[in-house]
This record gives sequence, structure tokens and C-alpha cells, in this order.
Amino acid sequence: MSHFRPVPLEFATRLINHGPTIMVTSRSRDGEKKNIMTAAWSTLVEFDPPRLVVVINKDSYTRELLEESGVFAVCVPAAHFIDTVYGVGSTTGKVEDKFASFGIETVASPELDIPVIEKGCVAWLECRLLPEPGPQDRYDTCFGEVVSAAADERVFKDGLWNFNKDNINLHTIHHLGGGTFVMSGDMISAK
Repeated sequence: MSHFRPVPLEFATRLINHGPTIMVTSRSRDGEKKNIMTAAWSTLVEFDPPRLVVVINKDSYTRELLEESGVFAVCVPAAHFIDTVYGVGSTTGKVEDKFASFGIETVASPELDIPVIEKGCVAWLECRLLPEPGPQDRYDTCFGEVVSAAADERVFKDGLWNFNKDNINLHTIHHLGGGTFVMSGDMISAK
């Protein structure tokens, strides 16, 4: 049973505004080829409509597929998925099918039919590529407009993350370099 529920677009930016390591999935135009990569550099650039940017090397297979199809997804992995996250980020999809090699199960996103990960991740955002030739070519930045999103209701509900000691394996992770990560920690609230 999936714990994922749709996230209204007004709250979609909250899924990555805390800077988690992400996994980017892409597919060919005909859907026959797909790939996944890990990325540490992403951020939001607009709220309405929700838009984001991810740094994706121009030589990567993920980039090749997303430029061909014009679509990609951002998946937010959970702490218990760390070995897969690191492994995916250390291999190329040009040589092997990373989904098969790492046993990653996907479901099709509802709007753009992109492979998204629910088992191992706590959120996903499906995006339409916004071509920006200058920055895209010069700085490897790929802009996307979020068209739908979903999150695991055990950690994201009513537009807010809820990380606590009871769901520690579902906390998001943040890459520090060299295979070292930290998890999202204790929650505090401003008055």
C-alpha cells in the first residue's frame, strides 16, 4: 500500500526547499529508455507556478533523455535508501540500467508518465523542462515547472514536513561529499 498522497502545487516547493539530496528520473520521448541520477544541487526559483532548477551535467545520460523528452522528475530519497542513492550517483546509465541494477521500483507519474520512486523516497515532483539555452549550456542548469507532486503522508501532511524520532528512517538526506550525508534533524518552530 502506498503512503503517497497528492500535494497541492501551492505546497510543492516545500518538498525541496530544505535542500535535500534528490534523485532525478528521465525518459526518452517514446518512453522506451529511462535513467536515474543523484543530484545534490537543486533549488526553487519560483512559487507560482512552482519552478525549480537542478544542476545536471550536459554529458549525462539523464540530461540527454530529459532534453529529448522535455520532462523529468525530482524524487526525494529517505534515509534508509542511502546506499542506493550513493550507488546511483556513482554509476552511469549509459552503460547499465540503474533501475534494474539497484532494484529500484517505479510508478508512472500521473501527468507526464515519468518514472517516479515511492519505495525508498518520501516525495516526488514531476516537471516539464523549461528550455533556457544560455544557462543550460553554460552552467548545466536545467529549469523545470512542477506540474504535479506527491509525498508520503507519514512525513509530509497538510503542506508541512513532520520529521520525528518515530519516522527517522523516512527523514531526508543531505550530501556533504565523499559518500557522507546528514539527515534532517529535530524540528523546531518559531513563535
